[in-house]
Amino acid sequence: MPSAATQPLSGVKVIDFTQVMLGPCCTQVLADYGADVIKIERPGAGDLSRTSIADDPDGHNNPVFRSLNRNKRSIALDLRKEGAKEVIYNLVRSADVVVNNFRAGVMERMGFGHDRLSEINPRIISAFGSGFGPSGPLSHKGGQDILAQALSGVMARRADPSVPMSIYPTALADYSAGMHLVQAILLALLQREKTGRGQPVSVSLFESMLAMQMQEAAMWLQRRKDLNWASFPLTGVFETTDGAVVLVGAFKTNPLRDISAALGLPDLSLEERFSSFARQMESKAELQAMFRERFASDTTEHWLARLEEQDLLCAPVLTLAQALEHGQTEANGSVIDPAGDGKALLLGSPLTMGEGAFEVRHAPPALGADGRAVLEEAGYAPGEIDALIASGVLSGERRSEAA
Repeated sequence: MPSAATQPLSGVKVIDFTQVMLGPCCTQVLADYGADVIKIERPGAGDLSRTSIADDPDGHNNPVFRSLNRNKRSIALDLRKEGAKEVIYNLVRSADVVVNNFRAGVMERMGFGHDRLSEINPRIISAFGSGFGPSGPLSHKGGQDILAQALSGVMARRADPSVPMSIYPTALADYSAGMHLVQAILLALLQREKTGRGQPVSVSLFESMLAMQMQEAAMWLQRRKDLNWASFPLTGVFETTDGAVVLVGAFKTNPLRDISAALGLPDLSLEERFSSFARQMESKAELQAMFRERFASDTTEHWLARLEEQDLLCAPVLTLAQALEHGQTEANGSVIDPAGDGKALLLGSPLTMGEGAFEVRHAPPALGADGRAVLEEAGYAPGEIDALIASGVLSGERRSEAA
């Protein structure tokens, strides 16, 4: 494996039991910045994201799997076999972090709970990402992004109450909880520098979605009022002749006056029915009907230019394909080509650092590709590894593709 010596997490070893998204997007961040992440997978199947989208019979070239598992190494272990448990214990002896996103209690039943692992290695950090938390009335329930959207109140929040409730189509809860789990692990590593001891840390999809609503939650808890930024009268999405524009009428002394000027309307802020925020809220339907009529009369480019002249917050509504091709995406270096052949493009890290920056050291691994190397580093002799393969504890491995 190429050296990660110049990166911030160089020397940190992570045993990664995670799959799908919450856990893998967390451990990929750790791997991107130098950690040696050893991905524990099921023989013959591996991470569910290898095959959750019908794309690639081998799994490791599936774009979904590749998006979440670069810079990691894979070892395929049959955890139902007693010999596999000893392999995990041996790996934990030299590890810093163990990460899982099973249901609450699964790691303990397998013999990998924090109490047991800390007996083997008192410095170990046990990181747990769940659907709803390690205890409580929903702790037994399988976690899933859409369920967290529903149970946290996110799904019920709409800019327009007349629009039916729907599922947000991006895995918002998985990603935010994954990033919260990164934070918890990094904080535990810093705390260990002070105490010399590891600790258990956990996050959940549910808590992460609640945390994302911190402003709205505070308003409800303290005032019993609903705060909905998207429902404000001068904010909305408006269709043009060739697309749509989003407008946010905020952070100006008199945004309605400026919107009126941009849209070629008389100064609506002078009318009594629109003279204050409260009156604008009362007359929102009427006000936005005028906006819609004007926007529908010309192109997106035309209206963006007019809005920009008034220094109003505005943007075109782009598709993902358009966003990926945008000049700002290129300027930020957001899209990477690890193989250099233009065939397996991915999004890189959104973090910009002067030193210790993100780099691709290891391509997303084939299932079990690194088992032999991982065990050799853990002190296993070649004959011992062969015996583990023969007993079915360790799956026979393929070589990883070059990064």
